[in-house]
Amino acid sequence: MQIRELAVRDAYVLDLVPHGDARGRFTEWYRADVLSRAVGYGLPLAQANHSVSARGVLRGVHFALVPPGQAKYVYCPAGRVLDVVVDVRVGSPTFGAHDAVVLDSEQPRAVHLAEGLGHAFVSLADGSSVTYLVSSGYDPDREFGIDPLDPALGLPWPADVEFELSAKDRQAPTLEQAREQGLLPTMEQCTARYAQLRASD
Repeated sequence: MQIRELAVRDAYVLDLVPHGDARGRFTEWYRADVLSRAVGYGLPLAQANHSVSARGVLRGVHFALVPPGQAKYVYCPAGRVLDVVVDVRVGSPTFGAHDAVVLDSEQPRAVHLAEGLGHAFVSLADGSSVTYLVSSGYDPDREFGIDPLDPALGLPWPADVEFELSAKDRQAPTLEQAREQGLLPTMEQCTARYAQLRASD
């Protein structure tokens, strides 16, 4: 398992090593020790989510208020998705920046994003499964979204896909509107949260 930081600070991609023979394949898709060494603290596991999406389903950009925020560890065991991380932390050196990783079942990878970052993905194949471990449970009063088609963000969605979004994601504000409305976490809040997690690890 190899891990490297993405263009968005506090987000990482992990290249996983599948082991296969005539019987099939085995992959360690999550290693707490590897992630903790890279990030500086462990992922407090509060909930595990699983979605299955048809080609073109676009989910996100989602984020949660900090504290506590919601860190995510994302893996695609079947199908193929383009996974995108967006820095929505006001005051961050990479505010508004994004990075994208293809997650699929043939060359297994995982993405980890810290509390305060935005997350989205689009399914590139019918029946794409995404499983993600999250550090806090679902709280509708603290979870928000950014328009994934916001032209100012310029996210690298494929041109040959017809997108299908939920009503909530279609109505989400742009990044600038979310900032004006005071919906976004700040880098100061996130830095304090990361320090708290390191101290308690």
